[in-house]
Amino acid sequence: MATEESVLDQEFDYLIVGGGMAGSAAAVALRQADADATIGMLSAEAHPPYDRPPLSKALWADGKEDDIWRPLSQAAVTLQLERSAVDLHRATHVVTDSAGDRWKYRRKLLLATGGRPRTLPFGERFIYYRTLDDYRRLRAAATPGARVAVIGGGFIGSEIAAGLANAGCSVTMLFPEEGVCARAFPASLSAFVTDYYRDRGVDARPGVTVQDASGDNLLQLSDGSSLQADVVVAGLGIVPNTELARKAGLAVNNGIGVDDHLKTSDPDIYAAGDVAAFPSTVLGSHIRVEHEDAALSTGTHAGRCMAGEDAPYKQLPFFYSDLFDLGYEAVGVLDARLQTVPQWATPNEEGVIYYLEDNRVRGVLLWNTWDQIDAARALIAESGPFDADSVRGRLPA
Repeated sequence: MATEESVLDQEFDYLIVGGGMAGSAAAVALRQADADATIGMLSAEAHPPYDRPPLSKALWADGKEDDIWRPLSQAAVTLQLERSAVDLHRATHVVTDSAGDRWKYRRKLLLATGGRPRTLPFGERFIYYRTLDDYRRLRAAATPGARVAVIGGGFIGSEIAAGLANAGCSVTMLFPEEGVCARAFPASLSAFVTDYYRDRGVDARPGVTVQDASGDNLLQLSDGSSLQADVVVAGLGIVPNTELARKAGLAVNNGIGVDDHLKTSDPDIYAAGDVAAFPSTVLGSHIRVEHEDAALSTGTHAGRCMAGEDAPYKQLPFFYSDLFDLGYEAVGVLDARLQTVPQWATPNEEGVIYYLEDNRVRGVLLWNTWDQIDAARALIAESGPFDADSVRGRLPA
């Protein structure tokens, strides 16, 4: 891996825009498929590619940053940090970066531009949690007894709140839903998790949002109360970075549209990771998945396809989470608005929840139940028809 302070008018066989997990996985796959090719990578971050899940999981338990770095050295990549791609000229195969330097790709380009955190219209001092630098800033502030307000009760907010509470902080969660992860979990499970967080010392406040904030992190809340915090961290999801693709005239709809080979509407340009909207045969639609498995698997397949292999992407990505001593894996669509069918070995502690729509299984939540992702994928792929009686028991709880 080479890192240069200034790269002027560089030419590569393959160019990757984005230095996250998807981009690094693509680079490794490209190198494995094409030993002699030159590969360039532009990254807006200040750090080489790293694993993102530990930022809200393992690092709060062990703090070992040495374990998070992606194996980019295997790919012999020319890496330029702290540069964003601002223009893409498809006809000449040239990308211009934020410093005005030009990067030419002779063969293929990968857009792995990821996403940026959703923000609130106030609170510039808030930490909008996304990057390693965000983790370091929050970790430095997370001293025992520190008053931390966590805005958001979904996937990231729930993990951050657990990590902060385990670090000895005084944590308050603020979110508009009726319970923790209420958009994904059935109402009864969300209520259980919300009470579980309170039992662990977290002040969970469903239905309460921030209306205003002063410079010293005095928050004015929607229920008329106020909250003084030493630090405020927000986990509100991301907005996919599609501006470069849209400006270049590529097909964009809730992400950069790709086919089953991760190819965009331009045959020389591919997309992977959080930004890619790929076809899911089993779900019958294009989907965009913002999780580790999707980043690594789409990146790997994109790299192989860019190198000329016939490697269609047919995987339905899974995701996982750790919430104090609770944990889960999930695959497919987890939407609490669907029909949910619980199958408990122990209520709210161990079991399987099936998500049904139009007599088919659209998603599976494996709650403290492990090693069943492939079986869950196979179940989602079945045509059915399924109802509550016929689906319950299909997977062991």
